[in-house]
Amino acid sequence: MRSRITQDLYTAHGEALHNAPDVVPWDEYPRPQLRRDSFVCLNGWWDFAVTDSDTPPCDYPERIRVPFSPESLLSGVHRVPPEDARLYYRRDFALPTDFNRGRVLLHVGAADQIATVWVNGVEVAAHEGGYMPFFADITDVLQAENTIVVCVVDYLEDHVLPYGKQCRKRGGMWYTPTSGLWQTVWLESVPQEYISAMRIDTSAAAARIEVSGVRDGSVCVNTPEGVRTYALKDGVAEVVPDEPRLWSPDDPYLYTFTVTAGEDTVESYFALRTIEAREVDGIPRLCLNGKPIFLHALLDQGYWSDGLFLPAEPQGFDEDVKLASSLGFNTLRKHIKIEPEQFYCACDRMGMLVWQDMVNNGDYSFLRDTALPTFGLKKLDDRRLHRDAATRRAFEQAMEQTVAHLHNHPCIVGWTIFNEGWGQFDSTRMYHRLREIDSSRVIDAASGWFVGGESDLVSEHVYFKPVRFKAASKPTFLSEFGGYVYKLKEHSFDPNNTYGYRFFTEQAAFENALVRLYEDEIVPIVSKGLCGAVYTQLADIEDETNGLVTYDRRVIKVDAARMKKIADALYREIG
Repeated sequence: MRSRITQDLYTAHGEALHNAPDVVPWDEYPRPQLRRDSFVCLNGWWDFAVTDSDTPPCDYPERIRVPFSPESLLSGVHRVPPEDARLYYRRDFALPTDFNRGRVLLHVGAADQIATVWVNGVEVAAHEGGYMPFFADITDVLQAENTIVVCVVDYLEDHVLPYGKQCRKRGGMWYTPTSGLWQTVWLESVPQEYISAMRIDTSAAAARIEVSGVRDGSVCVNTPEGVRTYALKDGVAEVVPDEPRLWSPDDPYLYTFTVTAGEDTVESYFALRTIEAREVDGIPRLCLNGKPIFLHALLDQGYWSDGLFLPAEPQGFDEDVKLASSLGFNTLRKHIKIEPEQFYCACDRMGMLVWQDMVNNGDYSFLRDTALPTFGLKKLDDRRLHRDAATRRAFEQAMEQTVAHLHNHPCIVGWTIFNEGWGQFDSTRMYHRLREIDSSRVIDAASGWFVGGESDLVSEHVYFKPVRFKAASKPTFLSEFGGYVYKLKEHSFDPNNTYGYRFFTEQAAFENALVRLYEDEIVPIVSKGLCGAVYTQLADIEDETNGLVTYDRRVIKVDAARMKKIADALYREIG
């Protein structure tokens, strides 16, 4: 039974939304790097039914607030549906006057896990995978008044599709699952021929913009020197600024631009920057724009007390990024979760580096994946791990989709393929596959545990023992450490159960121990070659109360001035 504290654990934004039930949540354009002036948000209250039928029901006895999953407080449902249940959503809509420019597209930001969509009784889309957007051209089935029905089923327990930290038996480091619609549902209208996708590849000197769906047009770029126009030929434009201005945490400069092709126009942005692993003064380093950088990072798992996979409003992303920055951090490791694009846009705008994990699938074994590696068993031939062919195919497909979806965001400087053996298999082959589809970022093939093969980094997780540095031929990345717990019960999901790695009952003792951890164990080894350190973690999540801010985002547990002093010491050591 959940406590009363759990039932009422709202963030400030969530409380405001709860008290204004007619406000449409997430009424913001959801695709910031391919933006049109055509947008109708379909979030808000939908009819809702939970059944075991494969056909849409006649009766919908409940209402649910989209885009929040039914497990969340903000959905208005706030319960975990039965395993394999069919979640049915229904709402009516009419197009605004003069909205239709030729074709009308229905977009679903994400639905966990398998979705089917009907418009006016006609099936228009089917999609598998809980983290990727999908769309349908619904032009030919539109009427004056229209009805959308969406069915989503979540086969969480079979572990074939990526699922991250979701678990039906939540507790400890496993969290309440997210099922059904959990990102914005929206409409846009486009001409008959339109820009359907865009890939942006950049260096320190130029950008290559490749668009799909059209061949010729123009690209107008806003630069510090003024507007420059480049020809779009055979779907490609090469942009070479006169005086390139490089993107970095200190100067997150974005080049905004507009692509015009035929009757279609979209707005976007890019940044010029490089990230690489290379030797500097005899030490392997990570270099941003050719200069050594220390990734002073927080583990960021992207959970909120009232919206679960979503903050109450997109501003929640901005506030998390601002919080991390105010404490001196320059990097967030987005841990085995893919966010709506507004998160990455916030990091692009505010100069927060992102280390992006792929979302794990496959089974988990406490003995194999946690206990034995914690005590030093970290060498294992991963070619024989997780041999189920369907599970391997699902992971590889999701990895490719993740890179295609997030490739254009300059904030992302690195990828993690596998985390702590979770679903890990044949990491050398997966490393080369990822390198084929994105050669512009650093790759951590196996974060923390099983050294299965090739990787750009030596990646270590250290809990329960002091951090020790050993020189290596590659940059060394402390991809997880810390996890100290200071729990404020009145701001906690579960006052009675607590998960973490070292426990404190007083704020002063917690903060002093955290400062000593950095000063005694992290700062001294930066000059020796440590290139980054990811503290666990940004925010409390359910039982796991080792965050620097509480789960409801209402109390910051550390003093900003002391944390900034640590950051300054780390950055001085990198030179």
